[in-house]
Amino acid sequence: MEKKVTVIGAGNVGATTAQRLAEKELCDVVLIDIADGLAQGKALDLAEAAPIEKHDAGLVGATSYETSAGSDIVIITAGIPRKPGMSRDDLLKTNMNIMKTVTAEAAARSPEAVLIIVSNPLDAMCHVAMETSGFPKNRVMGMAGVLDSARFRTFIAAELNVSVENTHAFVLGGHGDTMVPLPRLSTVAGIPITQLLTEDRIAALVERTRTGGAEIVGLLKTGSAFYAPASAAVEMAEAILKDKKKILPCAVYLEGEYGIRDLFVGVPVKLGRNGIEEIIEIKLTDAESAALRKSADAVKTLVVDMKKLASV
Repeated sequence: MEKKVTVIGAGNVGATTAQRLAEKELCDVVLIDIADGLAQGKALDLAEAAPIEKHDAGLVGATSYETSAGSDIVIITAGIPRKPGMSRDDLLKTNMNIMKTVTAEAAARSPEAVLIIVSNPLDAMCHVAMETSGFPKNRVMGMAGVLDSARFRTFIAAELNVSVENTHAFVLGGHGDTMVPLPRLSTVAGIPITQLLTEDRIAALVERTRTGGAEIVGLLKTGSAFYAPASAAVEMAEAILKDKKKILPCAVYLEGEYGIRDLFVGVPVKLGRNGIEEIIEIKLTDAESAALRKSADAVKTLVVDMKKLASV
């Protein structure tokens, strides 16, 4: 096909991302993983489903990065989850080193690509990817707001017994407990949910959105969410590949927007052929601004801790 996307990491998120990209016929897909045979096996399995799913996207799995050369987009899902007994610093340092390695390999072979970061801790990993690749800020972004907004939309639709297609929601800030859902800008068929739900119910939906990932981890016991994260990454990729000029909440590098500087924080942006084509600044209330600053401070703490670990 005309476009090529490389997905790094063939775990649940990466493999599902590859599946969605191929089945939408958005591009040819290269799936890369350090584990010998993992990416190759999943790519072959997906390719063998193509006659049934009726798409002609190419699917290749590899342990090396040679086949990724010339990719339009690189989606990075590689990393490890936090394991029992592992400290937060250990997780941060391990995933930071993984991100450095995979970004350097991918960027060297696809110097014009857009990077979409999915690995956690997401906001900090975006910093590593941008510094390692040397790419301009419009070509490095994190997938968080699309996922968090989708969760908020799901809960709103269930609460009101309406189609999810009628719901729209914005979630700003870092990807974690300090994220900032915006109820007054979240709507059902254009009607703000503040006119449809009580404050108590809205507060409950906001809290469930903030802990949406943890809720799934608690249910699965031995894993974390992957269907919705993959769909969120693919929505971003599709907006870029098709030059849709779609406005989506993404983790992007701010240089004064919203009063935040030198941090990756989730805000609404316009996505098109050039990656981030515009950062949309919306007018926030004082309470919303304070919540966003608090979220940015949490991201800053992660970045500072990461830099300390890098120097050890």
